[in-house]
Amino acid sequence: MTESGDNAVEIRLAERPHGAPTMANFEIADVDAGRPGPGQALVRNTWLSVDPYMRGRMSSAKSYAAPYEVGEPMTGGAVGEVVASNADGLAVGDTVLHQLGWRTHAIVDADNAAKIDVTSAPAPAYLGVLGMPGLTAYAGLFDVARFAEGDAVFVSGAAGAVGSMVGQLAKLRGASRVIGSAGSAEKVRWLTEELGFDAAFNYKDGPVADQLKAAAPDGVDVYFDNVGGEHLEAAIGSMNLGGRIAICGMISQYNATEPQPGPRNLVQFIAKRITMRGFLVGDHLDARPRFVDEVAPLVGDGSIVYSETVVDGIRSAPQAFLDLLAGSNTGKMLVRV
Repeated sequence: MTESGDNAVEIRLAERPHGAPTMANFEIADVDAGRPGPGQALVRNTWLSVDPYMRGRMSSAKSYAAPYEVGEPMTGGAVGEVVASNADGLAVGDTVLHQLGWRTHAIVDADNAAKIDVTSAPAPAYLGVLGMPGLTAYAGLFDVARFAEGDAVFVSGAAGAVGSMVGQLAKLRGASRVIGSAGSAEKVRWLTEELGFDAAFNYKDGPVADQLKAAAPDGVDVYFDNVGGEHLEAAIGSMNLGGRIAICGMISQYNATEPQPGPRNLVQFIAKRITMRGFLVGDHLDARPRFVDEVAPLVGDGSIVYSETVVDGIRSAPQAFLDLLAGSNTGKMLVRV
């Protein structure tokens, strides 16, 4: 089958942001869905992923991922249904995971689309708890931070898609204490009452260092950093001997227009023998089979709880992204196309 799909909509980068992005940085364009060529399929996207790392790609600065081009459609994780195919192994009706989000329709190469089983888990789960955020949490906690049973774990941005998984995985593996920070009283309640965190605090209620010391009086062995800035400095102050820090993200600094000061207490790395390592999930794709084997059953039987913040409509995607950067989501931020 080679017919074109319906008319399509795509979200383009209209201009690069200076500081916090605004709606003016996006362009919504009506386009033709196009036709798949040899080895390609036309996919009608049903779910789009919205992630903090996308802020970095809006900038022209050199980074680990190529920047979005001004005037071109943005990209990101997506799940959709094959509606036309010229590719072996991809049939009309298949549900696939790919990286051409921010649009209603995508022409994908067969090598860049992975079929998923929506009978074992809902399609959007493959963008969150069983997708890139879940693998990020798993690899960062176990392979980067070298979590061991009995460790006390602190995770910032704990109510997000990655942070909420980190805390639950640590509890299931025998953490002595799991502490999370979040940006609202409702998120704090969710972490402690529904996800099983031992303690959580609203970082807006007072100095992070003071709140962390109160929540972890015996110190912290592992810090999973999604926020940076004040949170990182506080975590260093509460680190126990031999503490490990996994740097996943620093969302507090993504919109900064000037260089940000580093932690003022780095000297503690010496006496405490702290190690700190940044990582990218793309360096740990070999862990995916292990991750799926271990985590999918836990999701299936309800041992791992996850939340999704769903925004409807492709034209709402830019606002969903702005809301994500402002911390408006609980769990994974998704756009239902």
